[in-house]
Amino acid sequence: MLTAEAQETDISHARTGLRLAQRPTELTCELVGSVEGIRALDAEYQQLYRVTRNTLPFARQEWHLAWCTHFLNRSPQIREEPLFCVLRDGGGECVGLVPLIRSRRRVGPLNVVTLAVLGADPGLTEIRNPLVKPGCERAVVRAVHGRLAEVPDWYWIDWSGVSGALAEALTQEAAPRWYEINQDFVLDLPSGWQEFHAGLKRNARESLRHCYNSLRRASHAFEFVVARKRSEIHPALDRFLELHTLRANMAWGPKHPDRFVGGSLREFLYDVCERLAARDALRVFQLRIGGRIVASRIAFVVGDSVYLYYSGFDPLWARYSVMTTTVAEAFKYAIASGLKSVNLSPTGERSKLRWRPRRLDFRSALVHRESLSSRIMCAAYRATLASPGVPVRLLKTFFWAPRDWS
Repeated sequence: MLTAEAQETDISHARTGLRLAQRPTELTCELVGSVEGIRALDAEYQQLYRVTRNTLPFARQEWHLAWCTHFLNRSPQIREEPLFCVLRDGGGECVGLVPLIRSRRRVGPLNVVTLAVLGADPGLTEIRNPLVKPGCERAVVRAVHGRLAEVPDWYWIDWSGVSGALAEALTQEAAPRWYEINQDFVLDLPSGWQEFHAGLKRNARESLRHCYNSLRRASHAFEFVVARKRSEIHPALDRFLELHTLRANMAWGPKHPDRFVGGSLREFLYDVCERLAARDALRVFQLRIGGRIVASRIAFVVGDSVYLYYSGFDPLWARYSVMTTTVAEAFKYAIASGLKSVNLSPTGERSKLRWRPRRLDFRSALVHRESLSSRIMCAAYRATLASPGVPVRLLKTFFWAPRDWS
């Protein structure tokens, strides 16, 4: 039988062991500051795809390389450069990759340096969540902030669009100032179309019946065409851009912006799609009637999921609900391909919610340095995110200096 002293010693050791078990694993954080360095991280990306089971095209190496190639700003007012954080454990395994962009904005004597997760574009990078091995979120946040504390000048980090586990880690390891929640919608797929159809609400089944029957009654036969090979991509994207612009310019119905106005935006789209097509991760879903493509939607197959990106259709065919037919055929394609889910992309439009998807929240936060100047500048920036008025518009002119995305 243990003495009281021995029992107390055992309890003390147990408590120490519990504290050690709960303490985040110590990681090393390497900073990669060039496009060539990002290109050399292929093995790290492949490792993280496996352990994270990533299903987002925006976390792919191809997306990051294309973004840096086309969008790193070199204007007199803004200078940007990559500052990717690569996290490894004691055995050398890569457990996290946080793709940060360092921005330097200069107006007169003022110089503000900030860090943000890659994707500050006009709606192209819809979700910015970094690649982090499950269970390592706290250790990654801790290591990133510890390493970046050694980097001079910057005022704050914009952790934009991070998932639940990473958001919780930020709360535990930093002092985040939350400012936005974005919603994403994911549709889990059964093993067959009939099972999927039977599980829909009545209004969704009616929408499907209408889109197929309206074409049939008018004697319009359609063909569902999937552009997948690299040789098929360019003409498919040409037609997609025409249809995307036609949809944006419709005089009726919900308003949708044209996301690809200007040469640089279109060049980026062609580039990133060609890179992903080389990995067999791109699909352009198209509806052809009478020998002409009347509806199109870009999609990315990543892991066991397909991500539905931007779309377009010919308004002359709107009364036949050709976009609904295209999406339904995309669902059938995904089920037949053995995929487990369809990501309907952010924003809760009625056309998405009728499929009864589950919702994922991605939160955004600012984390400033401890210096007084960082606190002041970060507070001013937060005001630009939340407040109207002339003084705030002046701040926005500084913090969001004009970029020539076209």
